[in-house]
Amino acid sequence: MLKRTIGVFLTAVAAAVAVHTVLEPLYHVSGDGQPYSPVWNILDPLMAVAIVLGLVLGYRRKQEAEAQGGEAGVTREYLAANIQLFGLLCVGILFFWSWFNLLMPAFTAPGDDTVSLVWILIDATLPLLLGAMGIHLLRGRE
Repeated sequence: MLKRTIGVFLTAVAAAVAVHTVLEPLYHVSGDGQPYSPVWNILDPLMAVAIVLGLVLGYRRKQEAEAQGGEAGVTREYLAANIQLFGLLCVGILFFWSWFNLLMPAFTAPGDDTVSLVWILIDATLPLLLGAMGIHLLRGRE
């Protein structure tokens, strides 16, 4: 039951980030005072929780896939588990770097263009990884 609940949460966060990423330019005009929509202030903490949950469950999935594989060749499950875990690790590093950068305005080492590009990569990649993990959890057995 817990895995299914987490699966629903991950899928919902993935869908919310994907939809908001696509629709934000239709209703929000960026400016110096407000470069991004205030909806991100709600989504960012949810994304942080989803990344941590995804990493924990992705690591467990990877361990289970490795235990089943033994000396056999690379299986589909082994490949999917590794891609999800290491994809979430990469996006998680980028996310927390960017989020802490956003929360600490005194840190100005990266330029605004760099920060915007990193957020675009996060917002495009995270829904794919979280959505896949959420669907896996919803389809799985307890």
